[in-house]
Amino acid sequence: QLQLVESGGGLVQPGGSLRLSCAASGLTIDSHDIAWFRQAPGKEREGVSCINRSGGYTKYADSVKGRFTISRDNAKNTVYLQMNSLKPEDAAIYYCAARRRVVSSVCVLSPPYNYWGQGTQVTVSS
Repeated sequence: QLQLVESGGGLVQPGGSLRLSCAASGLTIDSHDIAWFRQAPGKEREGVSCINRSGGYTKYADSVKGRFTISRDNAKNTVYLQMNSLKPEDAAIYYCAARRRVVSSVCVLSPPYNYWGQGTQVTVSS
């Protein structure tokens, strides 16, 4: 069973940066696509970014392109989301999720993902 724990959330001013981490345990992530989702109060959960098992393919929601960067360190069993130029509309609970893939292919920003973390809160406010 794969356990995921997010960290790195917090309060940041508009224009600021945060780096979220998703630390995995129980299994190695090198055979899993990893995605970040977010959910703001009263809104549906949306896919933010994903990275495939090899790290050779990434995908971003249009709303974060050019500002967010996803990366993975399989040796540390961790995936990161670097968030720059944060806007108030980026405020949400951010979740990482994993999906096992037998072969490396493109990742997607939609379910199903089999494993989920508990989330980390990101607040963007002056």
